[in-house]
Amino acid sequence: MSPPPTTPKRDVVWIDGLRGIASVLVVTAHICRSLFPFLVSPAMSDTLPPTLFQLPFFRCLVMGRASVAVFAIVTGYVNSLGPLKKSRAGNADAALAGVARSAFRRFGRFMIPAVVATVISWLACQFGAYKVALAADSVWIRDTSPRPSTSFAGAFYDLYKNLWTTWIDGGNDYDKIQWTLIYLLVGSLMTYLALFALIYVKPRWRMLILAAVFCYKWKAQDAMVGFNIFCGIILADVSIDPDVAKIASAHPYIQAIFSASFIFVGLFCCSYPEEHPEWTRWSRNMLEFGHWIFPDGSEYSRFYPGMGADLLATGVMFNPTAKKILSHRFLCWMGKLSWPVYLLHGTLIRTVLTWVLFGASVRPPQGKDQDGNQLPPGWLPLARPWVIMFAIPLFYVFLYRVAGLWAQHVDPWCTRITHEFEDLVFRDDAKVEKPLLLS
Repeated sequence: MSPPPTTPKRDVVWIDGLRGIASVLVVTAHICRSLFPFLVSPAMSDTLPPTLFQLPFFRCLVMGRASVAVFAIVTGYVNSLGPLKKSRAGNADAALAGVARSAFRRFGRFMIPAVVATVISWLACQFGAYKVALAADSVWIRDTSPRPSTSFAGAFYDLYKNLWTTWIDGGNDYDKIQWTLIYLLVGSLMTYLALFALIYVKPRWRMLILAAVFCYKWKAQDAMVGFNIFCGIILADVSIDPDVAKIASAHPYIQAIFSASFIFVGLFCCSYPEEHPEWTRWSRNMLEFGHWIFPDGSEYSRFYPGMGADLLATGVMFNPTAKKILSHRFLCWMGKLSWPVYLLHGTLIRTVLTWVLFGASVRPPQGKDQDGNQLPPGWLPLARPWVIMFAIPLFYVFLYRVAGLWAQHVDPWCTRITHEFEDLVFRDDAKVEKPLLLS
């Protein structure tokens, strides 16, 4: 087979836009969990009507689980696209060499920035930056805010323990949002392992094998990242297949209907509520439909967003208009900052945003119990609505400004450390020019 034509750059950058939207929706989801936790349900109660952002499609703006699935799809897509292109061009040996280097670097590119973010949160904790968060009238903020250590030596032990457990079971008291990192790292390694095993396989057979692994991950209930990772690899292989491109260009109307339907159904699946799906008819129907399509004992609030993200990404890939929108430079800029935004937003929500929204409040007295003992004061109440309306947009500006500084100063430092360690441990014949895969 002759090599496929070079994919135009605009055909690839849409994935950055998709990642940028996913990252900002993660931030929005955590802010909503902090201030408006009722939005995770499809209605205010089983007898009250829903608010606007509890309705299907609208609730995608305040749900975060589909974003984790999107990160997994993007991981599988961008880390396999380059090697698969080389394999189809008959340069499989170069593809394997690139995969080997990328797999080695992946640990440093994941772990070093996460360590820096944890140390920042640890310092904030020890100096009392979470004092307001621990007294705020927000369950999510209180539950994700650590308390200072009881001694100087204990502080360093707690830091060591949390740096270690982040990569064992996802536990990190100083930044609980990092629980996803171990899953995404394992997903990256699954991508590299699949490429090692299938790089010499004919494209048609490779797609069939990947589809079989996707079905296995589905049946194994690996809804966190498993089947989404392999969806990303399949989409990467399909996107550079000349026969698929020829069929799509020959039937533009069918392609438009197909892609729009996938996007619509995908967004609807991403709307599945995390709690109380039995409260509304549409979510109750999804709950009953899930009994037919998901394995027994599945967590539907993971499966539906994962399946929705897969359908959404597939629809976008075959929709030129959607790709053009996602290739907008503003969305791509957001995508470039998605990693620092993810690492920093939890700490900044529990400090800066919490100080603004709760810091000026006074803990109300609770009176005395039946024995006459003074009860501890209540939680710090949330600020007035007009303060929230101004504070949240300004927080996003502040967050992306800090993320931009991180991308300017911290990311290059982390990359340099990774490359220096690579040069130290790699054999001399492996120290070639580093054609970094998309990330």
